[in-house]
Amino acid sequence: MPLPIPGANSRALITGASQGIGEALARDLAKFGHNLIIVARREQVLQELADELEQAHGVIVDVHAADLSQPDEVAGLIEAIADKEINILINSAGIASFGPFLEQDWTYEKNQFQLNATAVFELTHAVLPAMVKRGEGAICNVGSAAGNVPIPNNATYVFTKAGVNAFTEALHYELKKTGVHCTLLAPGPVRANEIPAAEQSIVDKVVPDFLWTTYESCAAETLEAMSKNKRRVVPGPLSKAMNTVSSYAPTGLLSPVMGWFYARMS
Repeated sequence: MPLPIPGANSRALITGASQGIGEALARDLAKFGHNLIIVARREQVLQELADELEQAHGVIVDVHAADLSQPDEVAGLIEAIADKEINILINSAGIASFGPFLEQDWTYEKNQFQLNATAVFELTHAVLPAMVKRGEGAICNVGSAAGNVPIPNNATYVFTKAGVNAFTEALHYELKKTGVHCTLLAPGPVRANEIPAAEQSIVDKVVPDFLWTTYESCAAETLEAMSKNKRRVVPGPLSKAMNTVSSYAPTGLLSPVMGWFYARMS
């Protein structure tokens, strides 16, 4: 079964739509004729994207500026979409921290958990009943290949992403006979097609260009997987390698190595 067909009254809801994977998915869905609700903190950036997509593709793009790391703003978004026909949900918003857990800013860590995990949990619950009732819908939650293995110096992030990974794949099986698709996007490193030398991180400099996944190719691979109701999509060669290694390598060997690397990133 393909993705839900675009309709005059239906909307694809995308969080984290102001940049990265979320923006790339918003662009592709608009190109395919889907009306959108795009969500992120930066209202001006969202409005500029909305204006561009409406002009280019003749779709309706509603802007909802919200910080989904704040429970009241998640509640506000859920209230705003209560009377909307959401036929596609993409939970893409997320943040990360690096370094020893006890040395992190506690407010940031709590916000990270709220954004990466709780908001995904609540938004999924908000749209599912109507999707199941209609017998049609598609959900994609952005987890991570990092959620496959314990990574020291990235503890809160892997906590949230391991939960999203398992939650999404569990729902995939639960929803098999309902007509609603549920797909996990579990990327490794993803970046823009071109990054100025002055803005490159240590990871950008160390990892060869051909191993990276771009936001655009990640979005294309994700939508193809959603249309085929795949349980998990792992886009790009580096992500696939990370997924394979994390599935088979002994944790006692893999975790310390990855922890050392992530400590460098902090």
